Amino acid sequence: MVDEKPRPNKVGEATAVTWSDVPAKPEDLERKVSNSFRGGATFVGALLAGGVLFAASAASADRPSAYAASWNVVFSPATPVPADYAFGPQTKILKKGTVFPPAAMPLPCDIRWDRDVPVKLRDGVTIYTDVLRPVSGDKVPAIVAWSPYGKTIPQKDVQSGVDPKEVTGLSKSEGPDAGFWVSHGYAVVNPDPRGAGKSQGDIYGWGSVDGQDGYDVIEWVAKQPWSSGKVALHGTSWLAIAQWFIAQTKPPHLSAIAPWNGMSDVYRQNLMFGGIPNMAFLAGVYENLAGPARVERPDKTAEAYPLMNNYWRDKAAQLESITVPTYVVTDVVTDLHRMGTFEGYRRLGSKDKWLRVDNRQEWTDQYDPENEADLLKFFDYFLRGANNGWRSTPKVRMAVLDPGGEDRLNVPYTSWPLQQTHYERLYLGADQSLQATPTTTAVRASYAATTGQAVFTYRFSSETQLTGYLKAHLWVEAKDANEADLFVLVEKLDKAGNLLVPDEKSARQYFPIPPAGAHGRLRASLRKLDPELSTNFMPVQSFDEPEMLHAGEVVPVDIAIMPASEVFHTGEQLRLTIAGHEFTAPGVNAVPTGMLAFMHPLPPLPTHNAGIHVIYGGGDYQSFLQIPLIPLAK
Repeated sequence: MVDEKPRPNKVGEATAVTWSDVPAKPEDLERKVSNSFRGGATFVGALLAGGVLFAASAASADRPSAYAASWNVVFSPATPVPADYAFGPQTKILKKGTVFPPAAMPLPCDIRWDRDVPVKLRDGVTIYTDVLRPVSGDKVPAIVAWSPYGKTIPQKDVQSGVDPKEVTGLSKSEGPDAGFWVSHGYAVVNPDPRGAGKSQGDIYGWGSVDGQDGYDVIEWVAKQPWSSGKVALHGTSWLAIAQWFIAQTKPPHLSAIAPWNGMSDVYRQNLMFGGIPNMAFLAGVYENLAGPARVERPDKTAEAYPLMNNYWRDKAAQLESITVPTYVVTDVVTDLHRMGTFEGYRRLGSKDKWLRVDNRQEWTDQYDPENEADLLKFFDYFLRGANNGWRSTPKVRMAVLDPGGEDRLNVPYTSWPLQQTHYERLYLGADQSLQATPTTTAVRASYAATTGQAVFTYRFSSETQLTGYLKAHLWVEAKDANEADLFVLVEKLDKAGNLLVPDEKSARQYFPIPPAGAHGRLRASLRKLDPELSTNFMPVQSFDEPEMLHAGEVVPVDIAIMPASEVFHTGEQLRLTIAGHEFTAPGVNAVPTGMLAFMHPLPPLPTHNAGIHVIYGGGDYQSFLQIPLIPLAK
């Protein structure tokens, strides 16, 4: 149980939640509740008064329904639910052959649609879910799509890049298409989680509270008369991120998950990527979530608490504890979820795990009929016990990009990182070059910290494949400043030095639109590594203790670069750019459209840069780019 002491919000003002700390002993916990609420009730149901949620939870300390007071988590008023929002329990039969424009695929079967079914969570809060299932009444496995994006169907738009003829419109945003799944004998469960839509409470995003809510719903699904007791999770983006946090709670009836493109550490991989504030995207997402009360605002919490703390640790999934069968998908074209999904797969505790890497943005991949059929085979094996040969599926299937040539797809491997990986260092050399051996000659490259950059290139003498993790190890000085925000970008050039861009059309169907290469960033004062999380190929900073730079000081920094998979032909070049500003996609007016039209164009990242950055190489300062070499895929 967690006891919440609310404080009134002024309309439009974000306020910090004043959660009381969880008492160490159960008897202290019970006494605290008894003193706080007349009658010593074990829980107080959600009560909305003046826009403020008053709640006390009957959950145990290890199954929280609220955050701790010391975290000072910021909540803001949620966007009001539209006045015409349809709400109320009812059952409809959607008839085979029906088309729901703009989707163009006719329903392949009759579907029973149970709307706004109430589900009571462990602290007495009631949320509402829709269930779409076969009309036969048979017991069937279920797929839960967990997000606060709303469950209204049919969708008013088709996800960017998706062929309308491939979808029925019966999915919540980024969720499984019920038209497909019900026709194959599954139920699709679309909850409005805590605080979303007409569900009671405040909206929580990823972490222990949201994860435990998912646990409650999965166990509720398993007990329904139409359920076989086998439950899975599926979806992309938010719906993928949520799966990590739900799965780590180990619901007894969770049989498999399929997180497709979802970060697994919100602080390190997005909001404070490299220790540099990156608030705008998630701010746009959270401020548009609709519900009756408040919405958690990790972006505003990061403004107040930019260093690693217990709140941010709560938003880093305990990946090693996840043991259910898992089918992970990511791509090497977009970058919002790339690092987090690869890391999610690498660190997963499950022995039954598969990774597929595509060369397209996530929605085009998700609703591709071939990929839906592949996921069906995975779910059939683990939720139905089908003898369909799934275990013969390669554990890793890679896309190997070849900008300027032809990409290779579904290249089979046995592990991630690839077992064949040989890490090679390309050292900063004279004349803006990268070279395979260290040099004794001193190398210096300087640039204006706010506008300039340093560029180094390497020309391949033979066909070369890079697949895996990259990192930059740099020796840096900040002249006339005590801080340096560093950005690095690795790109492919043709023989003449022209930029080669991976699947530009697909990348621009997504948002944010990435630069044309693999990139990384780091605030130099936060360079201290976390020894438990870091590896020889993947530096991970602790982000808990700033170490400011001093005049004349040259310091080493290690910068993780997003995983890549690319072929370089003989004579083609790799370009490493080091700068004091973020990299953007070339020639793009990054205004979101379609289903992301509610988002604002993203402003430039704020930096703490001033003066001159000096990058050192050679001699005692061997700066290098580490690349993952792989035998050329056949």
